[in-house]
Amino acid sequence: MRLGIFGGTFDPVHYGHLLLAEQCREQCQLDEVRFMPAGIPPHKTDVKISSGKDRVEMLRLAIAGQESFTVDERELERSGPSYTYETLEELREEDSQRELFLIIGADSLRDFPIWRHPQRILAAAQLAVVNRGGEPMPQLDELISLMGPEVATRTHLVTIPGLELASSDIRKRAASGESIRYMTPRAVECYIEAQQLYR
Repeated sequence: MRLGIFGGTFDPVHYGHLLLAEQCREQCQLDEVRFMPAGIPPHKTDVKISSGKDRVEMLRLAIAGQESFTVDERELERSGPSYTYETLEELREEDSQRELFLIIGADSLRDFPIWRHPQRILAAAQLAVVNRGGEPMPQLDELISLMGPEVATRTHLVTIPGLELASSDIRKRAASGESIRYMTPRAVECYIEAQQLYR
């Protein structure tokens, strides 16, 4: 069982997230990709985000019909900030036979050495590192010099087509009444309208 873990605020989920998850599923031969909406992201404590309930519902609407995609709410149920190493170690304890792949963007890889307990993350999961917006794939030399050669053997580089979408832009457009059609699945767009999110 090869399980991909894709964390984020998903506020809202959009086609860039879905394309990224699907390409990781295919290129890393994952049996499942689990979307893991963050409760209180450590790096976004000063940013107002939508309720966990709304973000989960939008995710469920967005992934409907793709049986390999699921939503895991565990980080929403925690009090205080959610840290990746805790989630991965919890998943490892639940089933030690599963191979875990942490899906992150190439931009996040640069900051990986200063994440909370990066070595524990690497011990629990391999990294599926995705290029963003058609940018070149990252070089691992600097990461290897900081963390050792093991990081290279546990990192898989995933290439996706350039798709410039950001949740923050979608929130701004929704707030000002501009169209968000074709940026996020129609069901998510309708949910945002019905719940008056981002207004």
